[in-house]
Amino acid sequence: MPQSAATETAHAFASTRAKFRTASGKSGQLYSLPELARRFPNVARMPISMRIVLESVLRNCDGKKVTAEHVEQLANWQPTAARVDEIPFVVARVVLQDFTGVPLLADLAAMRNVAADLGHDPKTIEPLVPVDLVVDHSVMVDHYGSKKALDLNMKLEFERNRERYEFMKWGMQAFDTFGVVPPGFGIVHQVNLEYLARGVHKTADSVYYPDSLVGTDSHTTMINGIGVVGWGVGGIEAEAGMLGQPVYFLTPDVVGFELTGRLREGVTATDLVLTVTEILRKHKVVGKFVEFFGEGTASLALPDRATIANMAPEYGATMGFFPVDEKTVDYFKGTGRSPAEIEAFEAYWRAQAMFGVPQRGDIDYTAVVTLDLGTVVPSLAGPKRPQDRIEITHLSRSFAELFSKPVAENGFNQPAAKLAQEFQTTSGIPVKNGDVLIAAITSCTNTSNPGVLLAAGLLAKKAVEAGLKVSPHIKTSLAPGSRIVTEYLQKAGLLPYLEKLGFNVAAYGCTTCIGNAGDLTPELNRVIQDNDLVCAAVLSGNRNFEARIHPNLKANFLASPPLVVAYAIAGTVTRDLMTEPVGTGAKGQPVYLGDIWPTSDEIHALMKYAMDPKAFKDNYDQVARQPGKLWDAIQGVQGQVYNWPRSTYIARPPFFDGFTMSPKALEAGVRGARVMALFGDSITTDHISPAGSFKETTPAGRFLVERGVHKADFNSYGARRGNHDVMMRGTFANVRVKNLMLPLRDDGSRVEGGFTLKDGQQTTIFEAAMAYIAEGTPTVIFAGEEYGTGSSRDWAAKGTQLLGIKAVIARSFERIHRSNLIGMGVLPLQFKPGTSWEGLGLVGTETIDITLADDIRPQGDATMVITRADGSTQSVTLTLRIDTAIEVDYYRHGGILPFVLRQLLAA
Repeated sequence: MPQSAATETAHAFASTRAKFRTASGKSGQLYSLPELARRFPNVARMPISMRIVLESVLRNCDGKKVTAEHVEQLANWQPTAARVDEIPFVVARVVLQDFTGVPLLADLAAMRNVAADLGHDPKTIEPLVPVDLVVDHSVMVDHYGSKKALDLNMKLEFERNRERYEFMKWGMQAFDTFGVVPPGFGIVHQVNLEYLARGVHKTADSVYYPDSLVGTDSHTTMINGIGVVGWGVGGIEAEAGMLGQPVYFLTPDVVGFELTGRLREGVTATDLVLTVTEILRKHKVVGKFVEFFGEGTASLALPDRATIANMAPEYGATMGFFPVDEKTVDYFKGTGRSPAEIEAFEAYWRAQAMFGVPQRGDIDYTAVVTLDLGTVVPSLAGPKRPQDRIEITHLSRSFAELFSKPVAENGFNQPAAKLAQEFQTTSGIPVKNGDVLIAAITSCTNTSNPGVLLAAGLLAKKAVEAGLKVSPHIKTSLAPGSRIVTEYLQKAGLLPYLEKLGFNVAAYGCTTCIGNAGDLTPELNRVIQDNDLVCAAVLSGNRNFEARIHPNLKANFLASPPLVVAYAIAGTVTRDLMTEPVGTGAKGQPVYLGDIWPTSDEIHALMKYAMDPKAFKDNYDQVARQPGKLWDAIQGVQGQVYNWPRSTYIARPPFFDGFTMSPKALEAGVRGARVMALFGDSITTDHISPAGSFKETTPAGRFLVERGVHKADFNSYGARRGNHDVMMRGTFANVRVKNLMLPLRDDGSRVEGGFTLKDGQQTTIFEAAMAYIAEGTPTVIFAGEEYGTGSSRDWAAKGTQLLGIKAVIARSFERIHRSNLIGMGVLPLQFKPGTSWEGLGLVGTETIDITLADDIRPQGDATMVITRADGSTQSVTLTLRIDTAIEVDYYRHGGILPFVLRQLLAA
């Protein structure tokens, strides 16, 4: 753009810069949306979440990356218009968790290597917005059920992850805007909610603007509970945002979710969020914003809002947004923010005419969904997906039905007579199908919410007083979202009762919810495997996909913390806790759930311990001042360029090998590709991305053994995300993934695990991929609906690229994974409605050619030609799921990382 045009654009909305005053008379400036509404009347009735995005576009309008046209397009947002325009959203900051943060830091380090090699100043590669990495994904529940569990698990964590933590310390000294919250403080989303979020930010010239962010975890949306716009992106996209690129996304629909009434006695926020998830999944809100409004919304406590916002990935939305109101201000006060921050925060939102929860008729939404809170009932979700809600009174019956249903119907395909059979471990422990073997109060969804945690403590107290116990072979754990939780449970006098039932604090991290439950005892593993048992985990998490919690536990149920304790006592999901006793008391009496369930008044009486501003401030002051002896003992290398010491944890990534300042000529499509896998519906990033533990016999295990690593020191895939050699060997290696290319066994069951057929022979996907790459043969993957649902895992895309897979053809894609595939230069292609690989009769022996138009256009058509083994051909039209113009550029450059690096070095 010529300089004069750029200047004109930059000043096109200068009149919207206005002054505002706080309650104490202090003044600041802002980019006024009410002023913009004088020119664009639609703004006054736009959803609040869209206005916040609009403010960023308005404030960052520079005539280059963000133009006046972008402002005008968004200011003219219509509720039901066609979505063809992309929004360049400049975020205030970026948040990382350590599993995704380490490979991102590795990419940045590799970029500095490239810059130095090409004669540039390595400091050219520097985050342009604040970046916070919270170490929360590394700790595992090896020890549990004792007061020593926390210390022992943390010591193991530091032993296993020393090389990763040394790398983080290098990053802290090398990059000016990169900070780390060390292990043992809490889960990234709760730390974000309680500490990192500032409400509003201020520039050097006193221009205030709203907090906003993207994070490398899909549950970044938890922050939407306090009126902050933010969502999860892959590490690939977050990296670009850190380095000055706007986050681009298609202008979304905004679904208004009206909550009316109030929750009934005995119903928890967890029950509500599972109900919301079920409703919104049916309404198909993928790629949309959901904004909550109405009297019921206004009645919800802030932690309840955060619980609902957290689960946006499970109901499929980009965000689950709650506007700012008095309860948001009260939360900021209760969590130790300074008076000046709070005053500026409230004054800003009032000045922008965005303070308060809207009521029906105030906002123009794309569609409206309504829920009466009074209809919500106690529920769980499972056994394989978070959107499959089951009322508690139906759980035992549902489990019995699913036990014998075919796998295609979400069942376990077991003979009904086997359900009641009892099997003995070598030490005589009786185990049956439906037995609970893991009971975990874990995950950001619930451990940020004092209402449900105090309820769990009160239930534990009543259970202990009634003489109830938990069988010692059940792996129980309490992994609070922050140290604050432990403090208020202690002050309320409830922690000792949780400990008596085995729920000792085991870690401050995600633990069981991300597959870091630690192993079961060898004898339990043996009896499950030898008898093909369907045993259960009950956890207060947000994910329960197959093999995620533990590879040997096939049934996994999400539940509120008090229900986790109740099912640990019951020891089975085959008992109806609404009509049958939870257990037998000290005097031989039956004890029912109603006997030990806390009342809302009992919970409310203890809430005073949960919101202590001084406790919050004292706790988070320690992040920089007293992070802990284990962290202080970690020594990182110095310097602006990383030297890549020999390590099986951290390795220089190969994504910039052969980098040139000009992209190589792009072959528009794929030629002569072979089929790597044929997948069905709901292939998640848990199926694709390496996660959890792995065996010596896997490609990753063999790689480590060959380098002298013992099985006991394997750690997890997540902890080794900084080493591409390990991660590419674990891509598509989930023990429950089903490649439908593989033939059926004699008993009619399907081979599970990361296998494929090459030249008619079964082999691992990794070994087949290496053979195809050696031959110079590209590969493709076919899939069904919702391909890539799950956590925002960059390695699901990075691993796909490193295996030589050039395209994924599916019936539909999850938002983040589709974006990540493009970010790694992999083509996402979508079948037209009514078409599928099954309908085309594919078996995996075909050769695939894909042709794109010379002028690649977002969501244009592509042509796929199938050549079958008999030589016959068939042409099929597909939709190119490169959705925006900037994504076309990313693809032409071979991915987002080379694109950004070329821009930085050219500048």
